Amino acid sequence: MGLSFDPDTLPFPVGHFINGRLIAAKAEIDMHRPSDGKAYAGCPIASAERVEEAVQSAKAALKASNWGRVRPRERTRVLHAFADLIEAEAETLARIEALSSTRLVGQLVAGDIAVTAEQIRFFAEFADKEGSDVVPTDDKTFGMILSEPYGIIGAITPWNFPVSMAGWKIGPALAAGNAVVLKPSEMTPFSTVYLAELAVRAGLPAGLFNVVLGDGVTTGNALTGHPQIAKVSFTGSTRAGSAIMENIARTGVKPMTLELGGKSPQIVFADADLDKAADAIAGSVLFNAGQACVAATRVIVEASVAERFTEALVKRMANVRPGPTWDEATQYSPIISERQRDRIGSIVDAAVAGGSRCLIGGRPIDHPGYFYAPTLLTDLDQTSPAIVEEIFGPVLTLQTFETEEQAMALADHPTYGLASGLFTSDLSRTLRLAREIQAGTVWVNRYSRSRDHILPTGGYKRSGIGKDLGRAAYLANRETKSVLISL
Repeated sequence: MGLSFDPDTLPFPVGHFINGRLIAAKAEIDMHRPSDGKAYAGCPIASAERVEEAVQSAKAALKASNWGRVRPRERTRVLHAFADLIEAEAETLARIEALSSTRLVGQLVAGDIAVTAEQIRFFAEFADKEGSDVVPTDDKTFGMILSEPYGIIGAITPWNFPVSMAGWKIGPALAAGNAVVLKPSEMTPFSTVYLAELAVRAGLPAGLFNVVLGDGVTTGNALTGHPQIAKVSFTGSTRAGSAIMENIARTGVKPMTLELGGKSPQIVFADADLDKAADAIAGSVLFNAGQACVAATRVIVEASVAERFTEALVKRMANVRPGPTWDEATQYSPIISERQRDRIGSIVDAAVAGGSRCLIGGRPIDHPGYFYAPTLLTDLDQTSPAIVEEIFGPVLTLQTFETEEQAMALADHPTYGLASGLFTSDLSRTLRLAREIQAGTVWVNRYSRSRDHILPTGGYKRSGIGKDLGRAAYLANRETKSVLISL
């Protein structure tokens, strides 16, 4: 059976998911499919009262199930069953996600959905392998550092990778013994609701994973500011992250993990494998039409090979095949909304008006839906909005350098430090520059994550606080208590 489907006949769960059941609610936000612009559903907005219901459900479930103190291997067992069910229901999850998002149904089953199941399993295995410590003290005392779950984690996920971003949040939080109240983006909420249904079917006690739909102003603020939410985990824009910090500060003090915006530099040296570099960089900006916080958006190439590398890059960015996300043959994604597509165009137009050359693209694609052509801009200075702003679309900028010092100066960004790339065959240079680059991730001769899940991700500067993935993410969902006993 193929993965392609009719978007007008696909069923999907509309409503909040609280205490193990779907709660129907009035549609308040009009939703349009990015692939054709057609209105297809409405997203409810959870009020402060509805968020309160979800939080109290989580609190009651923690108490009734003893989830935070249950035998750790039991948490592992349930989460493995959850991962098994995600894989079994991968095609259904993929279709629901492809319906409303920019993710292609042909990429989802073996990509996002499979990765989410892997991540749930990865974090499940920490449950009985990370714990408290006995620490050295003098011979008249006995010292311990106890590790405990926070309680209820408030999570907010973005629209660009709905299921996998939910996995980033719920995997470590549940494995560490917490409950979760999660708000997905109001633009792509329904696959996350279905994910919560699967969790209960897999044996997770009802109420430990609740989903509330809504916007940031009403639902997001009620969630992050709730006094019984012990910690907040958010992935999204730097602007939204700042607003969350402000709301938390206004309503109390609590820890948070924020994975925010990026404007990632890619430094290509003359000794690099230029074809490999062009494949990696073009692939990054074509994947999901550049709608990823770590997208390789700023190319900085050594001048002696710039012309040859530019030709290779343009060749790989040409002849994309746009199409609806529900067609298995589609290879190039739409932009999430008409507003975002227009914003991309306005930044590109401003750059060209300011003297930049557009070597390819620079326009919407004449196709139903919200598509924008892969774009490469050159002749830019460091103050151009195309260099400074996170565009969140298929737009690359290209600058050249003569010396390593010039390359590093161009790579440095006043705001962002999420990810970066180095392309070189010089190992000494790799190790030296990897230490200098101000970014949470440095990829060398590649530009993508592996499926090991052990490497944490997070940003420097205003690209975030704390880490997702890896052991760091699990530990970020536990707090410690010091105990000192006189003998």
